[in-house]
Amino acid sequence: MSNTPDAITRQWFKEVWDEGREEVIDELTHADLIVHGLSGSGGPPMQGSAAFKQVFHIFREALGDLEIKVERTVSEGDTTAAYCIVKGRHVGQSLGGPPTNQPVEFSGVAICRVRDGRIFEAWNCFDFLAMYQQIGWVKNPPLP
Repeated sequence: MSNTPDAITRQWFKEVWDEGREEVIDELTHADLIVHGLSGSGGPPMQGSAAFKQVFHIFREALGDLEIKVERTVSEGDTTAAYCIVKGRHVGQSLGGPPTNQPVEFSGVAICRVRDGRIFEAWNCFDFLAMYQQIGWVKNPPLP
């Protein structure tokens, strides 16, 4: 497989998220991994693959049939931005509430910077509000 940032980013979503292969996290991430945007509201970035694996387990347990489809990528130098569609069914408690068995579909962007053939730094901006609305934890605001 190609070692370009685009290829590594696509491999990440296919093997880690779609196939649920936790061991690939260590294969595709740099020892000094930094992950932004998954630490809660304004939290500090995660450091290292062990911290990321906690998020991996939360989402894999909470969303059955999890599928993240990379719709489009744009690359420049050592960085690739991937626009993704996330689909699944809320079947687990790890998001902080009882499972609703509701289907979810939301989108987001992950920007991955690659160093030495591994993801070194990532920025995540996914529409978790849409997910919470779909599982019924947050009401849709009325339109004006």
